[in-house]
Amino acid sequence: MKKQNVLFVCIHNSARSQMAEAFLNELGKERYQAQSAGIEPGKLNPYVVKVMAEIGYDISHNKTNSVQEFLDNSKQIDIVITVCDETSAESCPVFPGKVKRLHWSFADPSAISGTEEEKFSSIRKIRDLIKNRVIEWLGEK
Repeated sequence: MKKQNVLFVCIHNSARSQMAEAFLNELGKERYQAQSAGIEPGKLNPYVVKVMAEIGYDISHNKTNSVQEFLDNSKQIDIVITVCDETSAESCPVFPGKVKRLHWSFADPSAISGTEEEKFSSIRKIRDLIKNRVIEWLGEK
């Protein structure tokens, strides 16, 4: 069976989309090949790298990608899932062909303030929400 290509998109490809990509590539590896990109790629969020490592996912060598790279690439994207807020998701470009588009809204880890422990605690909650959403989505398929 051919794997479906899934692209997770957020603003900077620094946190939410990176986590979703890692979870889908592990939990849905029989059916899906996930990648991620940002509308305005930034730098990988170090807090996200640490909270993912806590549960056995090493994303420390991931790079941030631009959505434009996927538009310019001839590789077929089957499903685009935006993981940012609704307003930001509207600025995601339209992919050619029969691309299914989904939106899962999660808080932006880069917008979290507070002490180090408060930031880690909040980002762990976002991580767990993303993982649970991926698991839920896989159960729907």
